Amino acid sequence: MRRADRLFQIVQILRRTRSPITAAAIAEELEVSKRTVYRDIGDLIGQRVPISGEAGFGYRLDPDFDMPPLMLTPDEIEAVMLGAQWVAGHSDALIANAARDVVAKIASVIPETLRPFIVEPSMGVRPVLPPPAETIDIADLRWAIRAGRKLELQYRTEAGEITDRTVWPVILGYAETSRLLVAWCELRQDFRHFRTDRMLAASVSDIPIGLRAGELRRRWQTWREEQLPNRHGR
Repeated sequence: MRRADRLFQIVQILRRTRSPITAAAIAEELEVSKRTVYRDIGDLIGQRVPISGEAGFGYRLDPDFDMPPLMLTPDEIEAVMLGAQWVAGHSDALIANAARDVVAKIASVIPETLRPFIVEPSMGVRPVLPPPAETIDIADLRWAIRAGRKLELQYRTEAGEITDRTVWPVILGYAETSRLLVAWCELRQDFRHFRTDRMLAASVSDIPIGLRAGELRRRWQTWREEQLPNRHGR
């Protein structure tokens, strides 16, 4: 077990134990030596974790102590870092900056012992080429999805035909080299995928889609499940 994991786990053990617990009991659970536990307890106290007690008697954690809401394990931190790297490389500028802000907020509240998992994570994503140029504001699409509003699109198909579409947006999808809007298309009377780089114009309508919250997504999920057998059969 890595030291950062061990420190976190010691706090967890102390939190769930109402009576004093000895270093020997902690060492047995963590499968380490008592000397290691003594050293780790000293480090935690040095980081102002309110632990009281002494060797031979046992240790207790101040019942009023609570870890910050963003106290994460090293594995959780690396999972966040991996996701943030992917988002920063694939999303639009607003969401990419939001991903970097999340990392900065986590870095500001975690203990110093966990900082290396942010500075030098053990996992990473492959650098990607910039997505095709877009003329629309992706933030408008996200707002329409959240607000349950229809979108008015001017769209260029793969064949080069330009059409006007009224769509009910469901979700934005991120492929390796492009972004897709999944939406119910009033023209086609079915769900369709619209590449954002082929949108010549996009405006949020004042007209709501007229369904209960979550209903459109449930319909899309049902449609997607029905499509899977056909895709596998090709």
